[in-house]
Amino acid sequence: MSQTKREQVISHIRYLRQELREMHLGIKEDDLFPEPGELRGLMAQLEALLELIDGNTKIQSNSEAA
Repeated sequence: MSQTKREQVISHIRYLRQELREMHLGIKEDDLFPEPGELRGLMAQLEALLELIDGNTKIQSNSEAA
C-alpha cells in the first residue's frame, strides 16, 4: 500500500474510532442513542474506507497475476 493510501486509511480509522467512542459514551452514560444522520455518516465513512482498501487490493492482485 502506498504511503499516501496508508495515511488515508489511518486517518479514517482514527476518525471512526473517535466517533464510535463518543457514541458509546453517550449510550453508556446518558442512555442517549445517536441520531440516524450520525449513523449514516459513520456508515459512509466505513464505505469510503472499504473502497479505499478494496481498490488497493484489486491493484495488488492484478500486479501479482502478471
